[in-house]
Formats: sequence, C-alpha cells, structure tokens
Amino acid sequence: MEQSAVTSAVLAGSISHDLSVWGLFLQADIVVKIVMLMLILASFWCWAIIFEKIMRMRRLWGQAEEFEEAFWSGGSLEALYDRIGDRPSSPMASIFTAAMREWRRSAAKGISDAAQKAGLSQRIDRVMQVTLGREMEALERHMTFLASVGSTGPFIGLFGTVWGIMNSFQAIAGSKDTSLAVVAPGIAEALFATALGLVAAIPAVVAYNKISSDLGRYAARLESFSSEFSAILSRQFDEA
Repeated sequence: MEQSAVTSAVLAGSISHDLSVWGLFLQADIVVKIVMLMLILASFWCWAIIFEKIMRMRRLWGQAEEFEEAFWSGGSLEALYDRIGDRPSSPMASIFTAAMREWRRSAAKGISDAAQKAGLSQRIDRVMQVTLGREMEALERHMTFLASVGSTGPFIGLFGTVWGIMNSFQAIAGSKDTSLAVVAPGIAEALFATALGLVAAIPAVVAYNKISSDLGRYAARLESFSSEFSAILSRQFDEA
C-alpha cells in the first residue's frame, strides 16, 4: 500500500510537468526565459539578415552582368553615363558614374599638359576607390550582428543552462528528493536554453562565412572593373 502511494506521487509529479517546448519555456525561471527570448529574437533577426543578403547578392550579380554587357558593348561611355544619370542602380554603376562625373568636371575646365592629366587620373582613381569603399560598407551592414550571434549565442545559452541547473539543485536541496521526477524538468529547461543558443549560432556562423565569401568575390569584381576603367581613361588621356 505504501509502495503504491509513493509510485502514485512520483507519477503525479512527473505528469504535472509539461516537457514540451512551450511547456519548458513557461515553466522556466524568469532569467532563463529572458535568455530564451533573446536567443529567439536573435535567431529571427539573423534569418532576416541572411535572406536579405542572399537575395541582394543575387540581384547585384545580375545587375553587374547587365552593366558590364552595356559597358563593353562598344558604345559611347558618354551615352552610357547620360543613360544612367545621377541614380545608378548598382555599385558598379555608381563607380562608373563617379569616375565619369569627375572626368566631365575636369574636361570642362580643360586639360592642357601632362601634369594635369596625371592629376586627373589620380583623382579619378581616388574617386572610384572611395565610391567602392562606400558601396561595400553598405553591403556589409549587419554582418557584425551575424558574427556576434555566431560567437556569443552558445555562451548566452550556456548561461541560461547554468542558471537553470542552479535552480534545479536548489529545488533538490529544498525537497530532499533526488528522484528523476524532481530533477528532470529543471534539467530539461536548462538544456533547452543551450539548444536555443546553438539554433541561433550555427546558422549565423554558416551564413556569415558564405556571405563574407560572396562579398569578397564581389569586391574583387568591382576592383577589377575599376582597374580596367582606369586603364581605358588613361588611354584616352594619352590620345588627347
């Protein structure tokens, strides 16, 4: 009879704890809940950044192909600049318009000697580099957030785990009962925080490495275009 009562009490204690994902969140300590909410929000924000970067990189590669096709088509660079206007639609077009704008300003003032030509060439190179740096800085926005979540997410989750395990040990000491029904819920809540930390960190790290590689290749493409365009303008200086 006594054994049956003990078994019923243990079963009742285990049934009273909901070990589902939602139940673990609701039963967690307030500190662990805050940690979980932080990790969930960070994960959602990371995925938003990931999708935005992936879609934007695809769009930029397509725009670069279209611009380079128009640039190397053999048409007039002046006509291409007039068609683009003051609102370039891509970083490569922005570099082109910045260089052409400087070219037109200097041409309007007149270029008479070799020193002026050399100075204009240096100014155009500097303008293209500044524009390239500004465009890449805009493309790299929010990348530090991915890196931060990827590096700190597991540790934030581990903090929630440690806090939850401390509460579990206090509950064990208070009830003086080390049965699985007493220990399991608190441990499960604590480990859930670690799981959320990994869920937030792993995609952030993978996406950061992938997007950084894509941005590096795109920056190299812009650098190559700047060098080629600078060479074209240099030949025009010599012909002039």
